[in-house]
Amino acid sequence: MTYYAHGATDVDLSEADLRAGLYEALEKLSPRHRILAIPPDITRVHSGAGKLTRFALDYYGEKLTDILPALGTHAPVTTEEMDRMFPGIPYSLFRVHKWRTDSVCMGTVPGSFIYEVSGGKLNFDWPIQVNRMLIEGSYDLILSLGQVVPHEVIGMANYTKNIFVGVGGGGSIHKSHFLGAVYGMERIMGRVDSPVRAVLDYAVDHFASKLPILYILTVAQANDEGDIRVRGLFIGDDRNCYEQAAELSMKVNFTMVEKPIDRCVVYLNPHEFRSTWLGNKGIYRGRMAMADGGELLILAPGVKRFGEDIVIDRLIRKFGYRNSSSTLQAVRDNADLAANLGAAAHLIHGSPEGRFTITYAPGALSRDEIEGVGYGYADLDSQLKRYNPSVLKTGWNRAGSEEFYFIANPALGLWAHESRFID
Repeated sequence: MTYYAHGATDVDLSEADLRAGLYEALEKLSPRHRILAIPPDITRVHSGAGKLTRFALDYYGEKLTDILPALGTHAPVTTEEMDRMFPGIPYSLFRVHKWRTDSVCMGTVPGSFIYEVSGGKLNFDWPIQVNRMLIEGSYDLILSLGQVVPHEVIGMANYTKNIFVGVGGGGSIHKSHFLGAVYGMERIMGRVDSPVRAVLDYAVDHFASKLPILYILTVAQANDEGDIRVRGLFIGDDRNCYEQAAELSMKVNFTMVEKPIDRCVVYLNPHEFRSTWLGNKGIYRGRMAMADGGELLILAPGVKRFGEDIVIDRLIRKFGYRNSSSTLQAVRDNADLAANLGAAAHLIHGSPEGRFTITYAPGALSRDEIEGVGYGYADLDSQLKRYNPSVLKTGWNRAGSEEFYFIANPALGLWAHESRFID
């Protein structure tokens, strides 16, 4: 059931609007006594979920006992990040999702179903794993908060992904990412339905339908000045609110460029992007707009490592961002990569497949480190002088005789040329 839905391309929801919309939805629920909130981490700071979490705490008070950020494999939220994204919320309410150790298995999606949705590419069983708090915490309401936006693994982010991947276990995270990568991210991004979404729908329908989850979904857009505007708020306990949010997201977060991009420059805000695991959104979200033989330059002042997780960081350094066939062969030949299929999926996602080149200008990785994983290296200071993100606008820009396309924040959108975005 959908409890609240309001959004359009010209809507600009204020904090007061978000609070009022949330409270309108919560008023329609029966009384609740023990509540868990699952918002995203700082990498989704533009979602508005931090404010909505605070509003939920204001509404329920001490009945909201725990906040479990949906980290996936990301590093835990720091107190500085809590202050930035969740101002005023006591640190004592936050819990850390330890994806390698804290999950329980609710059931299994059979390999036959995986084989069907993957088009015969994979046939492994998929474990339905969630943080044990959801099962053992005796909650009568679980608030799942986040932003719907085009996504490389599942097509459109959030909804049940926040549960089975965001606070999922190693098996569910690794295999969902690998399924999306093997099926092909360019066949997935911007689509409401995808193989991974079908698997999560199966998990809900067969094993998790009784979890008391309320989905609180936003759609956000950066305007021409770079300011974030919340265009929609959709709240419900089933797929309908997700579908409404996804429809709006494709209107405000998707850009069809009029010609393939020969040179694209992407800026990664250092407060959000500290690793290539996060920063490679600069590759995923713009790859379908790139011209064959083009160059993608990533300005990454905050990037200081490859993986958020130490094991995945080591695997990225070992195997690098090669092409899909090389990575799949490495999975077959190497037990360490086969045991971490999410890392293999990331390597596939981060490869240009020989179609265009990728150059990184990182804040704290050396030339040897960057070139060691298969990317080109550029000096950050000189590139920031040439491409000043404080004056550039997302879209076509010109520096002297050079024309280039600039993306100020890849996490907020999807860019494609019609020749590569075939529905």
